[in-house]
Amino acid sequence: MVHATPLIVLSSVKVGEGSLVVSTLSPGWGRRSFITSVGKKGGMALYQPLSLLDAEVVENPKSDLWRLRSACASEPLGGIRSDLRKNTMTLFMSEVLLRTLRDGSREDGLFEWCRRSILTLDALQADFSNYHLRFLLEFAGALGFSPSLEDLAPFAGENLSVLGRLLEADAASSLLIPMNGAQRNAVATLLLDYIGYHTDTRLNVRSLQVLRELYR
Repeated sequence: MVHATPLIVLSSVKVGEGSLVVSTLSPGWGRRSFITSVGKKGGMALYQPLSLLDAEVVENPKSDLWRLRSACASEPLGGIRSDLRKNTMTLFMSEVLLRTLRDGSREDGLFEWCRRSILTLDALQADFSNYHLRFLLEFAGALGFSPSLEDLAPFAGENLSVLGRLLEADAASSLLIPMNGAQRNAVATLLLDYIGYHTDTRLNVRSLQVLRELYR
C-alpha cells in the first residue's frame, strides 16, 4: 500500500551505495524511519535536517522499515539554507527532536507545531539569537509539560531572573530579551535538563556546542 504524507526530516544516514535511512516526523506516524534511494547528484540535499517534504511511502508488511518511494520539498526554506546561523539552529532543533522522540511515538499536534516553528525561523529577518530557547520552551509544552518558573527553579541556578522574563514574554518579545552568550548557553542547557527529566532521557545534544561557538 502506498501512502501520501508530509514529512519533516530529523536526520539521514547513508547505507550502502545510493541508499539513505531517513528519520522523520509525520502527522500520522510520529517519529518513523524510512529507506530511500538517492542519486549521485543532489539527492542528499533534499534530506537536510528539518527539510519539509511531500512524500509517498510504500508500506512493507514484513518490515518496520518502509520505503520512501518519492519526495519533494514542500517549502524551499531559502531563509534557513542561506544563513549559517539558522542552519546551525536547525541542526540543534532536529537533534533535540531526534534524541527526545522515540520511534513510533506520536503526540497530537506535534507535527503541526514543529512545521510552524520551522517556517517561523525561515521567515525571521533579524533578532533570532534566542529562537532555540523559545523552541525548547514550546517543545516542552507540545509534549505536555509546559514549564512554570516554579517548575524550572530547581534547574535554573543564577539564571532564574532571565528565565522568568523568557516565560512571561510572548513569542515575538522573547526574541528581543537581551542575553549574552553565556546566558543563552546556560538557559539552553537547563531547558534540555528539564525536558530530559520529564522524558526520562539523557539529552546529550552535541550540536549545542556549535551554537555556543556562534553565540559567545
